[in-house]
Amino acid sequence: MLTLDRIYQASYALKNVIRRTDLINAPHINPESNIYLKPENLQVTGSFKVRGACFKISQLTEEEKARGVVACSAGNHAQGVALAATTQGIKSLICLPDNAPISKVESTKWYGADVCLVEGVYDDAYQKALQLRDEKGYTFVHPFDDEDVIAGQGTIGLELLEQLPDVEAVIVPIGGGGLISGVAFAIKNLNPNIKVYGVQASGAPSMVTSIEHHKIEKLGFVRTIADGIAVKEPGEHTFEYCQKYVDDIVTVNDDEISTAILALIERHKMIAEGAGAVAVAAAMFNKVPIKGKKTICLVSGGNIDVTILSRVIGRGLQKSGRSCTMTLELVDKPGQLQHVSKIIAATGANIVSVHHERVSHTTDINGCYLRLEMETRNQQHIDEIQQVLTSKGYKIILG
Repeated sequence: MLTLDRIYQASYALKNVIRRTDLINAPHINPESNIYLKPENLQVTGSFKVRGACFKISQLTEEEKARGVVACSAGNHAQGVALAATTQGIKSLICLPDNAPISKVESTKWYGADVCLVEGVYDDAYQKALQLRDEKGYTFVHPFDDEDVIAGQGTIGLELLEQLPDVEAVIVPIGGGGLISGVAFAIKNLNPNIKVYGVQASGAPSMVTSIEHHKIEKLGFVRTIADGIAVKEPGEHTFEYCQKYVDDIVTVNDDEISTAILALIERHKMIAEGAGAVAVAAAMFNKVPIKGKKTICLVSGGNIDVTILSRVIGRGLQKSGRSCTMTLELVDKPGQLQHVSKIIAATGANIVSVHHERVSHTTDINGCYLRLEMETRNQQHIDEIQQVLTSKGYKIILG
């Protein structure tokens, strides 16, 4: 059974294994609040998951260690288990969904684990890991629904209270619920006045749905750029702890997550993966009541594939009004492009791409489409450009 003593024991056991990540003040995330970041993306293996994995494996019997361990993961738990097992000379086999970022797959191998790619998502990898446990006799290390794992994650809660004793709210990502279970348990038992808010991706709201319906429910499918929290079904332990200790759970969409990732890169020179940025997204878009409060956003991981990162940045630029695509319907005659370009240049926007389409059955026979991609300052700047173009007689089809 989870206790504060167990979490303190985990903190002692991990003190020479993990990094004690510092709090970083982040005044630009939400100017109406006093925001701090807990950068577990800078943790060993790039994620908080190493805490729970290392503590769990440290508690195994010699017989269990001799049989080796098996785990399932979207990537971060995999690396934590691989590192913990290899450090103690234990064989590890990790089942990962075949859509896991290549960077996470390769890192898991690099830390010394054997990898089994499973078609589907995390829950499919979970079933395969259980099958291998039964067939081969491995010890299964659950990524979130295990009280030793939860105790390991709860060490973050102890650190938060030591680093910012007068914290008023903590925002934590939720996938299966292991992280928020440990953090909320520690915080609420030491200071029940502190608010603990959970955040899920809107494309994978398994804990939100379960809490709303007062029973564990399994989603039919999940779809989000936050692959680290793309979990169809929460755990039995984590569901109970969330019901008891978490004040509210909200969701953020992929555009909001992308905007948060971009903000962390630009304003704090920090790389977060989708799952790692959801707490920041919740603060940025006022999903939880933190106005005027000292608030900590837990940046849970930074293991994002660089190929995905470029697409995420593009989405973030669009969401924040830093990038804009606009299509105009023009009369096909000389000088039109030059005139439009001058108008846009006068507003201070920068055209980065132009596509001119003359033939279309939907336009006037003498008409054409002009699609422009621009670098802009914000949504207000985009509105200004549209207003000026409209006042000059141009018809905006899409913008």
